[in-house]
Amino acid sequence: MAVRSWQQTKVDEMIRRGVLAVNDGYRVRNVELGPVGIPFVRGGDINDGGINTAVEDHIRPEFADRVQSKLTRPYDVAFISKGTVGRVGLVRPGQPASVFAPQVCYWRSLDPDHLEPRFLFYLLTSAEFRANLDAVKTHGSMVADYVSMTDQRDFRLTFPPIREQNAIAAVLGALDDKIELNRRMNSTLEAMARALFQSWFVDFDPVRAKLDGRHPPNLNPATAALFPDSFQDSALGHIPKGWSVKRIGDLVDVVKGRSYRSEELADSKTALVTLKSFLRGGGYRADGLKPFTGEYKPNQRVAAGDLVVAFTDVTQAADVIGKPALVRSDERFETLVASLDVGIVRPKSDCVSILFLYCLFLTEAFQSHTYSHATGTTVLHLSPTAIPSFKCVIPNQELAAVFARNAEPLFELIDENAKQSRTLAALRDTLLPKLLSGEISVK
Repeated sequence: MAVRSWQQTKVDEMIRRGVLAVNDGYRVRNVELGPVGIPFVRGGDINDGGINTAVEDHIRPEFADRVQSKLTRPYDVAFISKGTVGRVGLVRPGQPASVFAPQVCYWRSLDPDHLEPRFLFYLLTSAEFRANLDAVKTHGSMVADYVSMTDQRDFRLTFPPIREQNAIAAVLGALDDKIELNRRMNSTLEAMARALFQSWFVDFDPVRAKLDGRHPPNLNPATAALFPDSFQDSALGHIPKGWSVKRIGDLVDVVKGRSYRSEELADSKTALVTLKSFLRGGGYRADGLKPFTGEYKPNQRVAAGDLVVAFTDVTQAADVIGKPALVRSDERFETLVASLDVGIVRPKSDCVSILFLYCLFLTEAFQSHTYSHATGTTVLHLSPTAIPSFKCVIPNQELAAVFARNAEPLFELIDENAKQSRTLAALRDTLLPKLLSGEISVK
């Protein structure tokens, strides 16, 4: 690569040449939001280079005309300009057109012959872009970090010739495409486990089939024999005969995590599993760990495969409180500890496994129960009685064990895919600065 030909260009110049557009989000009013319509994406929906468009809030259809100029397009690059400044995400092909919240800005290539859209994404994740942000963002103890649109237009960034842009985007994009494929595979694998749980233990499909004189579909004879062929009355209504209703508190121990001080958040081989370790809607985020140097109790330690639940929520739509996650191993740390906002759920009965509980905690019944036990306005807090007081239907132990044996291979594959994605991400992060600086050339 002829690195000497790579020159820094002011962003405003790229805008005036019609190569680049820089836009901000939409200042929505509450009346414009509803459960269906155009996805309204907030800063918390931008993580790991991706953008979650499966959100709770939407611009209602009757207000769609107001936001046409703010609709996203494939390969738009969004970054948070207020709050957690600099977190970047790419709008992928196939995602629905969305509208960003005001704290999110997005950059768009208007001329792919001069600015490769995926190269733009990698440029916004670079140290050069971060240096521009850090030089201008306002911050203080009383206000959130902020970077204005005017400041963004004054950024000076390096734009290589289009041939080099295409080559860089191809190399890094291949790695990200595989990471995205793994993410989609994991989403499908978890959905399979949840669907099986819903069918067996919520909808009681095999029992209903036997009640109607049919063989339960997709079950071998040995598994089908474990399901009864009739129902009985219970405190929760009709349940399969021979099954029982139990309080979760009789089946598990719930341990609250460790409070911490800001000075304890320093480089260490120990890390806290925090509120940021939860995906909106449930699931685990590897980038939510915080290195930690403080002391902790032995029972506040967590390991790969442990079940944790969010005890606090700062999202406007209560997307995190009461949500479960399965902790994953992380090669960067030797020890993981739950933080104060996190509860550790450990089975103390053979009636339930961690995977049974994880799928149970994702059901509508459990989520409605925990939400009803949450208090607060700006910050939601889960009552200590929320999890223990939940009542659920428990099958016979042999059937619960069969479910665990069916679910375990799915979650093992999820873990393997996650490990592979972390390796690929590390390779990408190593290559990115070398490619963007021209230290490594791509033919």
